Amino acid sequence: MPQPNVICVVGPTACGKTKMGVLLAKRFDGEVVSVDSMQIYRGMTIGTAAPTIEEMDGVPHHMVAVADPRESWSVARFTKEADRCVQEILARGKRPILVGGTGLYLDALVSGRTFAGGQAGGAVRQALQRRLAQEGIGPLFTELSQVDPAAAERLHQGDEKRILRALEVYYETGKTITEHNEETQRLPRRYAAAYIGLAFRDRADMRALIDRRVDEMVSQGLLEEVDALLSDQLPPGSTALQAIGYKEFIAYREGQCSLEEAVEEVKLCSRQYAKRQLTYLRRNREIYWIYWEKERDFAKALQDATEFLSALGLG
Repeated sequence: MPQPNVICVVGPTACGKTKMGVLLAKRFDGEVVSVDSMQIYRGMTIGTAAPTIEEMDGVPHHMVAVADPRESWSVARFTKEADRCVQEILARGKRPILVGGTGLYLDALVSGRTFAGGQAGGAVRQALQRRLAQEGIGPLFTELSQVDPAAAERLHQGDEKRILRALEVYYETGKTITEHNEETQRLPRRYAAAYIGLAFRDRADMRALIDRRVDEMVSQGLLEEVDALLSDQLPPGSTALQAIGYKEFIAYREGQCSLEEAVEEVKLCSRQYAKRQLTYLRRNREIYWIYWEKERDFAKALQDATEFLSALGLG
């Protein structure tokens, strides 16, 4: 493996990635790039656990609060903007520290993966949407089975979003999404990455910390943050309003549940999300895992991470 030019800090929600990212940035003369699909939105600091000025502790952070909540960013758009930040950090002679829990976005950024053509709001997509409304997903899935059997085999017949996307790519580019993905995977990685993973040895400790953090978010003003978004009259389907901690409190404001029920639902969804994050990350065998006991010992974790990174040639 060539000497890494980026350091990645990964792990499930509430595991301490923000603090570890700052510590590593100070140790290795770096700047942080947030790799989180929701921290990009302005006005959502509490609910997304975006780093505050105090938590940044003087370390430059990028890709935080850069988007209007009315916008819906694709992974392709995020990757393009985040890559520009990484290149600028390297040009300054600094070390990019990529911090975040959105695994797909991080993988795309590190690999330099390109995305198949196709416009989500283009004429082809609109035509497919009309057919979906008129015919249902069955005929479209059958069509996909004929033009891209490998994609059809991967997808569940009820996965309307990905079925439409696969057909859109084929009809706009003349190449199947399977062909595009295979070509992309053969390309060399854009960045050599060293991965530091944070997780609790006992999952029960992780779940307890997540529950405590949700309570802290509520006490810090999460509900008021939700109210501010609602007062801006965001479109109902906005990606920002689908974030954990927001959609549940919107349901409360709409009278669909009590405040206590909303809080418990946020905790449940956060725990489930953390489990999915861990499942995704376990596929990456390059991650050097640091396991927390009951309490998070950042001084020891920084020492362990430094020894690992130094062994890879980072000084």
